Amino acid sequence: MTAPAEDGRAEPAATSGILSDTEIAALTDAQRRDLIRRMRLPPERVLPHPDVVRLQRRVRLTIMVGGSIAMIPWLVYLGLTLPTEYHARNWSLAWLGFDVALVLTMATTAYLGWRRRLLLVLPAVGTGTMLLIDAWFDIVTADARDVWVSVGTAVLAEIPLAIILLSGALRLFRYVVLVHPLHDPAVSPWRARLPML
Repeated sequence: MTAPAEDGRAEPAATSGILSDTEIAALTDAQRRDLIRRMRLPPERVLPHPDVVRLQRRVRLTIMVGGSIAMIPWLVYLGLTLPTEYHARNWSLAWLGFDVALVLTMATTAYLGWRRRLLLVLPAVGTGTMLLIDAWFDIVTADARDVWVSVGTAVLAEIPLAIILLSGALRLFRYVVLVHPLHDPAVSPWRARLPML
């Protein structure tokens, strides 16, 4: 087995005496996964202590479940008490701030996509979500004269772009799971577990 040297010429790989290319090619998927598991760094060298991970997971799950439950009576209260019309202070500042954040997430997504960085998944999901929120608030806050402009903008621009961004992020996530050497092809990528939990 050979590996390219810095000058482009092939030189023997450091592992050539351990497994030959033929032996590696003969491994089954299960044998490859087992070999990779045995070769990777010990968890204590790359992951936080298991007790810390368990505590963080418990705290985060408690906050999310508690927050979800607490929102139910709050939504009922808002539905019963909010006026149908309200004069808001700093309305232009609120929208300007939102649109600046939207531009920044779009630009970050574009930059990371141009640089071919996997991290683009995060701003892509953020941008897609913000576009859907923008469409929603544009429509529900528009007056009778402007509502059709808001609907048209949502249908022709914001919602399609959000779908492109969110579906692209999901495809990248699925791809990363499927090409991971430890992924079992029999398991759906949507059922992939976090490596440290």
